[in-house]
Amino acid sequence: MHKFVDGLAKRPANYSSLTPLSLLERSARVFPDRIAVIDDDAELSYRVFFHRCRAMASALIRLGITYGDTVSVLAFNTTELLESHYSVPMAGGVLNALNTRLDAATLRLIIEHGEARVLFFDTEFEPLIQEALADSDAAPTLIAIARGAGQSTLTRLEYEALVANADKGIEARPVRDEWDALALNYTSGTTDNPKGVVYHHRGAYLAALGNAMAMEMTVDTVYLWTLPMFHCNGWCCTWAVTAVGGTHVCLRKVEGAPVLDRIHRHGVTHMCGAPIVLNMLLDEFGANGVVLPTTVQFALGGASPPSAVIQRARDIGFDISHLYGLTETYGPATLCVRQSDWVELPLEGRARKMARQGVGLYAIDGVAVAGDGPGDCAPADGRTLGELLLRGNTMMKGYLKNPAATDDVMGDGWFHTGDLAVMHEDGYVEIKDRIKDIIISGGENISSQEVEEVLYRHPDVAEAAVVAMPHPKWGETPCAFVHLRESGGSPDSAAIIRWCRDNLPHYKVPTCVVFGELPKTATGKIRKNALRDRLQETSSRS
Repeated sequence: MHKFVDGLAKRPANYSSLTPLSLLERSARVFPDRIAVIDDDAELSYRVFFHRCRAMASALIRLGITYGDTVSVLAFNTTELLESHYSVPMAGGVLNALNTRLDAATLRLIIEHGEARVLFFDTEFEPLIQEALADSDAAPTLIAIARGAGQSTLTRLEYEALVANADKGIEARPVRDEWDALALNYTSGTTDNPKGVVYHHRGAYLAALGNAMAMEMTVDTVYLWTLPMFHCNGWCCTWAVTAVGGTHVCLRKVEGAPVLDRIHRHGVTHMCGAPIVLNMLLDEFGANGVVLPTTVQFALGGASPPSAVIQRARDIGFDISHLYGLTETYGPATLCVRQSDWVELPLEGRARKMARQGVGLYAIDGVAVAGDGPGDCAPADGRTLGELLLRGNTMMKGYLKNPAATDDVMGDGWFHTGDLAVMHEDGYVEIKDRIKDIIISGGENISSQEVEEVLYRHPDVAEAAVVAMPHPKWGETPCAFVHLRESGGSPDSAAIIRWCRDNLPHYKVPTCVVFGELPKTATGKIRKNALRDRLQETSSRS
């Protein structure tokens, strides 16, 4: 045997599985009396936060949850959803936080595909849950979170009652292996339906610590939940804030007045969100002459901020950091790390630097731009386009029940993002376009193919193509180009939009419909680049 192997085995004294559950246990031990969670109806210390999570884990075990069982949650950014990030894996389960913007059909698909054994739901969503589970052959056990909408008529099981009456003799289950599944998050979906992205304990632990470092979180951090916790488990900030002993400030719905109230009342230091959230706050705060009492760090995902937005944000009191990531990468994978000499640049120059997606976060081993041949990388010249490639410890395990799709995106040793990028001389990557025609609206991904499929089902539509259109509020929204059948009727824009609203989640519905023949290549493919150019020309003339 090798000298550094013989007698040097893993033991309980020198090895344990990495898991974000240990982060809560540590903070409860080190900061028992610090405020962990502030919600509309309660403030919880870390001691109480930890005990509530343990109690719910015991309740789930008593309900039959065991290793590998899926537990879904449909709730806003409240204490209960935050606690589920700990209680569910404490019971050995896998957390599936559901997008609150989905329609009943998509929710049913996800619940059935993920084989949810238990479903927590805010009673505000009771009609949606009832529709989603109608005539289901494998409906999960329902647990109501009784909030503003009152008691449930679908189930007798209620969240707070389960916590209060939990069997204290039932111990939380230990994490057996850091590679075990921790969370299941669904992508926004394509014509092939949403994909279930599986996270492991190790990745979530490393992502949490990496994000805490990247966002400069400390024990004094007060984090306001303007980012949905269902979105990549809140970019793993559900665990990152806990790791440093900071305070989570819950927020059911993002509106200007409640955000400003919490910033003033609780001394908020950190926020995250999509451009739509930042723009909404800047518009409302700017119109009312608001200047924040202290600087708030705002981690911005999605589209890069233009110089005017950066300046407006600074005038109000937000300091922007630009992040890039995907559901498959636990949220943030790269960060535009600011260099000290950028301060000396004029605003436009700083904006150009900050527009880049940057460098890999701490658990990312590699960021590259694909070259022409297999295994080749594009030169770092800031001009040569190629697909953005990533690899590291915060890549998903894979897609649930879809090994072919998993191999397709990770089979060659890199994760293929589907985004086109360039690599700059200083090692900072910048995304230039999307290979797949994904529209990012309000921070949510919309597949143009999914919208096109619905349009093609309209009896009067002969051809359809959907591209991203700039929108002052949402960043981007779908614009549908439609060619009608000569033998059909003559629906107007409103009729087409109504058709889409009846068949899609509302945030995926086109906000504009343009009628006419569609430009095509010599092989008959629709030229989406020409449609984008047409939109750009129209926008520049307006």
